[in-house]
Amino acid sequence: MFDIYPATPDDAGEIFTLQRAAYVDEAQAYGDPFILPLTEGLSRIEGLLADEAALVLKVVAGHRLVGAVRAGTTETTGVVGRLVVAPDQRRRGIARALLTRVERDLRERRPDLTALTLFTGAQSPENQRLYRALGYAETHRERVADHLVMVHMRKELERVASSGR
Repeated sequence: MFDIYPATPDDAGEIFTLQRAAYVDEAQAYGDPFILPLTEGLSRIEGLLADEAALVLKVVAGHRLVGAVRAGTTETTGVVGRLVVAPDQRRRGIARALLTRVERDLRERRPDLTALTLFTGAQSPENQRLYRALGYAETHRERVADHLVMVHMRKELERVASSGR
Protein backbone atom coordinates (compact mmCIF):
# COMPACT_ATOMS: atom_id res chain seq x y z
CA MET A 1 0.00 0.00 0.00
CA PHE A 2 1.19 3.50 -0.77
CA ASP A 3 0.07 7.12 -0.51
CA ILE A 4 0.70 10.13 -2.73
CA TYR A 5 1.55 13.55 -1.29
CA PRO A 6 2.94 16.84 -2.57
CA ALA A 7 6.72 16.80 -2.20
CA THR A 8 8.38 19.43 -0.02
CA PRO A 9 11.90 20.88 0.04
CA ASP A 10 12.71 18.39 2.84
CA ASP A 11 12.25 15.57 0.28
CA ALA A 12 15.00 16.78 -2.07
CA GLY A 13 17.68 14.33 -0.90
CA GLU A 14 15.41 11.31 -1.09
CA ILE A 15 14.05 12.31 -4.51
CA PHE A 16 17.61 12.85 -5.74
CA THR A 17 18.63 9.38 -4.54
CA LEU A 18 15.47 7.76 -5.91
CA GLN A 19 15.93 9.41 -9.30
CA ARG A 20 19.46 8.12 -9.59
CA ALA A 21 18.42 4.58 -8.64
CA ALA A 22 15.45 4.63 -10.99
CA TYR A 23 17.42 5.75 -14.05
CA VAL A 24 20.37 3.36 -13.76
CA ASP A 25 18.66 0.74 -15.94
CA GLU A 26 17.85 3.42 -18.54
CA ALA A 27 21.50 4.45 -18.62
CA GLN A 28 22.52 0.81 -19.06
CA ALA A 29 20.00 0.32 -21.88
CA TYR A 30 21.50 3.27 -23.75
CA GLY A 31 25.10 2.61 -22.78
CA ASP A 32 25.29 6.15 -21.43
CA PRO A 33 25.93 6.89 -17.74
CA PHE A 34 25.52 10.61 -18.43
CA ILE A 35 21.82 10.79 -19.26
CA LEU A 36 20.29 13.97 -17.86
CA PRO A 37 18.38 12.40 -14.93
CA LEU A 38 21.67 10.96 -13.67
CA THR A 39 23.60 14.20 -14.02
CA GLU A 40 20.98 16.50 -12.53
CA GLY A 41 22.30 17.85 -9.27
CA LEU A 42 20.71 17.97 -5.86
CA SER A 43 20.63 21.78 -5.98
CA ARG A 44 18.40 21.67 -9.08
CA ILE A 45 15.93 19.40 -7.29
CA GLU A 46 16.06 21.62 -4.20
CA GLY A 47 15.31 24.65 -6.36
CA LEU A 48 12.42 22.90 -8.04
CA LEU A 49 10.89 21.90 -4.72
CA ALA A 50 11.22 25.47 -3.45
CA ASP A 51 9.37 26.81 -6.52
CA GLU A 52 5.68 27.17 -5.68
CA ALA A 53 4.77 27.04 -9.38
CA ALA A 54 6.25 23.54 -9.74
CA LEU A 55 4.16 20.47 -9.05
CA VAL A 56 6.15 17.62 -7.54
CA LEU A 57 4.44 14.58 -6.09
CA LYS A 58 5.93 11.78 -4.03
CA VAL A 59 4.79 8.27 -3.22
CA VAL A 60 5.36 6.93 0.25
CA ALA A 61 5.09 3.26 1.21
CA GLY A 62 5.39 2.94 4.96
CA HIS A 63 8.19 5.37 5.81
CA ARG A 64 9.95 5.05 2.46
CA LEU A 65 9.76 7.38 -0.53
CA VAL A 66 9.30 4.99 -3.48
CA GLY A 67 8.13 7.20 -6.34
CA ALA A 68 7.98 10.77 -7.62
CA VAL A 69 6.92 12.83 -10.60
CA ARG A 70 7.18 16.48 -11.52
CA ALA A 71 5.13 18.66 -13.81
CA GLY A 72 4.76 22.19 -15.01
CA THR A 73 2.78 24.05 -17.62
CA THR A 74 3.39 26.06 -20.76
CA GLU A 75 0.42 28.05 -22.01
CA THR A 76 -2.34 25.39 -22.17
CA THR A 77 -0.16 22.28 -21.99
CA GLY A 78 0.95 20.33 -18.94
CA VAL A 79 4.49 18.97 -19.15
CA VAL A 80 5.12 15.80 -17.13
CA GLY A 81 8.66 14.73 -16.34
CA ARG A 82 10.96 12.60 -14.24
CA LEU A 83 8.45 9.90 -13.37
CA VAL A 84 10.48 7.61 -11.11
CA VAL A 85 9.73 4.47 -9.13
CA ALA A 86 12.19 2.60 -6.94
CA PRO A 87 13.38 -0.42 -8.93
CA ASP A 88 12.25 -2.90 -6.27
CA GLN A 89 8.76 -1.31 -6.17
CA ARG A 90 7.93 -1.45 -9.89
CA ARG A 91 4.85 -3.21 -11.26
CA ARG A 92 2.72 -2.28 -8.26
CA GLY A 93 0.69 0.50 -9.89
CA ILE A 94 2.82 3.35 -8.54
CA ALA A 95 3.66 4.95 -11.90
CA ARG A 96 0.04 4.69 -13.07
CA ALA A 97 -1.20 6.23 -9.81
CA LEU A 98 1.33 9.06 -10.06
CA LEU A 99 0.36 9.88 -13.64
CA THR A 100 -3.33 9.84 -12.76
CA ARG A 101 -2.77 12.08 -9.75
CA VAL A 102 -0.45 14.53 -11.52
CA GLU A 103 -3.07 14.94 -14.27
CA ARG A 104 -5.76 15.60 -11.68
CA ASP A 105 -3.64 18.09 -9.77
CA LEU A 106 -2.54 19.92 -12.92
CA ARG A 107 -6.17 20.21 -14.05
CA GLU A 108 -7.21 21.56 -10.64
CA ARG A 109 -4.49 24.20 -10.88
CA ARG A 110 -5.14 24.96 -14.53
CA PRO A 111 -8.63 24.03 -15.80
CA ASP A 112 -7.71 25.58 -19.18
CA LEU A 113 -5.20 22.83 -19.98
CA THR A 114 -5.87 21.16 -23.30
CA ALA A 115 -3.12 18.52 -23.31
CA LEU A 116 -0.36 16.81 -21.39
CA THR A 117 3.02 15.98 -22.87
CA LEU A 118 5.92 13.81 -21.82
CA PHE A 119 8.80 11.95 -23.38
CA THR A 120 10.64 8.70 -22.87
CA GLY A 121 13.46 6.82 -24.52
CA ALA A 122 12.78 4.85 -27.69
CA GLN A 123 14.38 1.83 -26.00
CA SER A 124 11.87 1.96 -23.15
CA PRO A 125 8.91 -0.04 -24.48
CA GLU A 126 7.39 -0.63 -21.04
CA ASN A 127 7.20 3.11 -20.41
CA GLN A 128 5.62 3.64 -23.82
CA ARG A 129 3.03 0.91 -23.14
CA LEU A 130 2.05 2.54 -19.84
CA TYR A 131 1.71 5.97 -21.41
CA ARG A 132 -0.37 4.62 -24.29
CA ALA A 133 -2.64 2.78 -21.83
CA LEU A 134 -3.24 6.12 -20.09
CA GLY A 135 -4.21 7.90 -23.31
CA TYR A 136 -0.90 9.27 -24.60
CA ALA A 137 -0.05 8.99 -28.30
CA GLU A 138 3.33 9.39 -29.94
CA THR A 139 3.73 12.73 -31.69
CA HIS A 140 7.32 12.51 -32.89
CA ARG A 141 10.79 11.16 -32.23
CA GLU A 142 13.87 13.21 -31.60
CA ARG A 143 17.44 11.99 -31.93
CA VAL A 144 19.38 13.70 -29.15
CA ALA A 145 22.58 11.69 -29.60
CA ASP A 146 23.80 8.92 -31.88
CA HIS A 147 22.60 6.34 -29.35
CA LEU A 148 19.60 8.16 -27.90
CA VAL A 149 16.18 8.77 -29.45
CA MET A 150 13.41 10.32 -27.41
CA VAL A 151 9.75 9.48 -28.06
CA HIS A 152 7.52 12.50 -27.46
CA MET A 153 3.93 11.73 -26.47
CA ARG A 154 0.80 13.79 -25.96
CA LYS A 155 -2.57 13.27 -24.31
CA GLU A 156 -5.44 15.48 -25.37
CA LEU A 157 -7.65 16.58 -22.49
CA GLU A 158 -11.36 17.17 -22.51
CA ARG A 159 -12.37 20.61 -21.38
CA VAL A 160 -13.29 20.80 -17.72
CA ALA A 161 -16.78 22.25 -17.44
CA SER A 162 -16.69 25.61 -15.72
CA SER A 163 -18.89 26.03 -12.70
CA GLY A 164 -19.99 29.56 -13.54
CA ARG A 165 -22.98 30.65 -11.52
